[in-house]
Amino acid sequence: MTIFNSMNISASALTAQRLRMDVVSANMANAETTRGQYVNGEWQPYRRKMVSLAPQSGNQNPFSAQLSRAMNSSGTIGQGVKATALVDDMSPFKLIYQPEHPDANEEGYVSLPNVDPLREMVDLMSASRSYEANVTTMNASKNMLMKALEIGKG
Repeated sequence: MTIFNSMNISASALTAQRLRMDVVSANMANAETTRGQYVNGEWQPYRRKMVSLAPQSGNQNPFSAQLSRAMNSSGTIGQGVKATALVDDMSPFKLIYQPEHPDANEEGYVSLPNVDPLREMVDLMSASRSYEANVTTMNASKNMLMKALEIGKG
């Protein structure tokens, strides 16, 4: 475990949360996009995206195993987090009756993206709070390192 391990872990979390906020922004920007992707000769609405996160170590150990490993000081505790994929939300598109819309089908229904603004705002608040918590953790680590350097000045 290095002296900067806690800062590296917080930095990886900051990067992951920033990506989550960017994806939420893209989802909100495309909440009304009826022509998001051209598939099999037909336009499909924008499909909501989600970020998949995983530990950087690739170790899927439960918390209790991580805690006992840390208590035994048998190596590194954790390596942070990484984004593994941007996943499409496969929930169905919303259908609204709007026969005058250029993208309406034969029955007059328009397929709208599966983006729910309320869900996106909750995801944005969650990512934002996680980002703030990691900034606080990083600042605390920096302050501890600065105090340790001051002790050496003595």
